[in-house]
Order: sequence, then structure tokens, then C-alpha cells
Amino acid sequence: MLRVTALPLDELRERTSEKWREYPADVLPLFVAETDFPLAPAITEALRRAVETGDTGYVASRTPLADAYAAFAQRRLGWQVDSARTRSTADVSMGIVEILRRVTRPGERVVVTPPVYPPFYDLVVEAGAEVERVPLLDTGAGWELDLDGIRAAFADGATAILLCNPHNPTGTVHDRSTLAALAEIADEFGASVVSDEIHAPLAQPGTGFTPFLSVNDAAERVGYAVVSASKAFNLAGLKCALMVTAHDATTAVVRGLPIEVEWRTGQFGLLAAVAAFSEQSDAWLDGLLHTLDENRVLLERLLAQHLPGARYRIPDAGYLAWIDLTDLGWGDNPAKRILREAKVALHYGPAFGAEGRGYVRLNFGTSPEIITEAVERISALVAR
Repeated sequence: MLRVTALPLDELRERTSEKWREYPADVLPLFVAETDFPLAPAITEALRRAVETGDTGYVASRTPLADAYAAFAQRRLGWQVDSARTRSTADVSMGIVEILRRVTRPGERVVVTPPVYPPFYDLVVEAGAEVERVPLLDTGAGWELDLDGIRAAFADGATAILLCNPHNPTGTVHDRSTLAALAEIADEFGASVVSDEIHAPLAQPGTGFTPFLSVNDAAERVGYAVVSASKAFNLAGLKCALMVTAHDATTAVVRGLPIEVEWRTGQFGLLAAVAAFSEQSDAWLDGLLHTLDENRVLLERLLAQHLPGARYRIPDAGYLAWIDLTDLGWGDNPAKRILREAKVALHYGPAFGAEGRGYVRLNFGTSPEIITEAVERISALVAR
């Protein structure tokens, strides 16, 4: 298997992205969802060729992106995507907003399922709608969608749900039966489901991943998926995502978006995404998943050893750990103290909703050495 390892810390500190410029050099940055690995070789080569030939103009009206993603979805996810029912845009957030603007009217309510990716709240408002909170259910063993709560919200007039699948920050991969039930409920009430599936390529092989649009006919009628290579392949700054549909009515909605929505796709983002979705990058992605599997287990071991008061469930997908530090008594937002005193930057739990009080989100998409040092720094606060 191809081994994918993080770059050394001194090289990482030469990066100019948000992760490595937000805080001083004495802080270990494990907050924003960027990873510390080198690019997949096929992506590096595609970008190198583009720079050498000056291929930096506008995105073309005909590109291989849709076909590349359809092949990737079939190969990696077992999902048959009709490339003619896709359209690109700059990023997943933009795709979400543009779809919500057309499936909701100003002031209508959109369900979100906290704790959830903080921009979801702002995206709903940007689209002109209002947020309806239906928190995930904590079963004691994991998190699940509250289908009864979602049904009640639709019955009370909510017209859409913004689904996070896999879920950020918990790393939950919603199972097929749950997604099928959600689709039937939405279909019953004429509601739309906009599924953010940006973390889908990072579902661990033992868990698998179910694309929302694949679960049943109802999902095809009510659903929109917004996907990207950006999280798995660390391409967020290059700006490319796809809006995917599976029914004539939903396809008409996406096709009806202004041409500028598609023109906002980045040329480098498109070239990189095509390379990421190619078979040439499969071995790299498999290696990344293996590394992340080792890291998620390492984190569990380190927390048990150094922070036994922390509660952490190994995520099904991604490289984000949702950690409950309530029992340490560090208040509603323990990441503030950890940043101030341990010099480790974690994402603030309350930013994900009231359900995040006492929690932090830690990015383990890095080296074992950095993960170990971060946990040891945090554990030193307990000794104090």
C-alpha cells in the first residue's frame, strides 16, 4: 500500500494557508479542516503542467469534470451518477446557498442537525431562510438523525433540510435505512434535502458510505448532493465543487442557476479535481485512509492515557475528532483555555451549536508526533 505521511513541522510552517497563519509559531494548529499531507502526485502533475503552459484562464464550457466524478462515484462509492445531471461551482458552501435560494422562499425554515459545521447556520441565512434546529440524538454509542423531530419540523412548515453526510463534527456516516426514511419523510411533506457530502471520500472502508441520492426513488425526487474533492485531497483553496441531481425536477432547478454560479469554479480547482477523481489517485487515497485510521486509533489511546476524563468516539469518516471535555471542568468552551495555556488551537465546540458546550473539535489529519505533542500539552493542564 502507498504510504501517505504528513510533512515535517518545519515544512508545514512554510505554508501560507489559514491553518498555518492564524496563530503564532508556538501554537500547534489543529482547528481548521486542512490536512498536513503532500498532494496526491497526479494532482501535483496536473497543476505543474497548467503553470508551465499558462493554463490559467477561464473554466471552459465543456470539461471532463462531470465524467471524472461519475467514474469516481461508481468506482469508490458504488453510486451511478448521470454526469449530465451535474454542474460545477466554486465550493460546497456556494452550491448549498444557490440551491437553497431556489427551493425555499424568504423566511421559510431549513432544518439543521446540531452539533453541526458552523457555517451551516450562516448559509441558511444567506439563502434568505431561517434555521430550524433538530439536534442529533446521542444514543450512547453514537449519533443519529432525529427522524421524529425532523418530521415534526416539516409538519410545522419547514421546507428543507441541510444534511451533513458524513456528519461534521462527529464523523457519523448515516446508514442507508436512516437516509431512506428521511427521504420518505421529506417526500411526504414536499420538502427538499440538500446533502453536503464533502467528506464522503474519507469514509473508512469498514464503515462505507451511502450517498443520499442513491437510497430510493423518494431521495431522487427531493434530493440534491453537493460534493467536492477538497476535503479528501486538501484542495479547498482551489475552488471547485459539483452539484448533483437524479430527477428531472431537481435537475431543472440546478440547470436554472445563473451561468455565473458555474463560472465561479476555479480553473486550478477543476484541473486538480479531475486528477483527484482519476484512478491515478486511488492508491494515494487508500494510503490516506490507512493513515487516518491509524491516527484516529492513536488519538483514542493517547486520550485514555493522558486525559482519562475526555470522552471520544472514533469517527466513521474524516479526520475530525469530536471530544467531550465536560468532566474536566474547563467550562463551556474549553478550547479557549487550551489555546491560551497549552498553545494548541482546537475548534470551539459551542460554534457547532449549544450541543457543543464542553466539547472541542481536533483535526488529526497530521503526523502522529503532532497529535501526541498536542495531547501531552493539553494533559499538562490537568496536572496544574
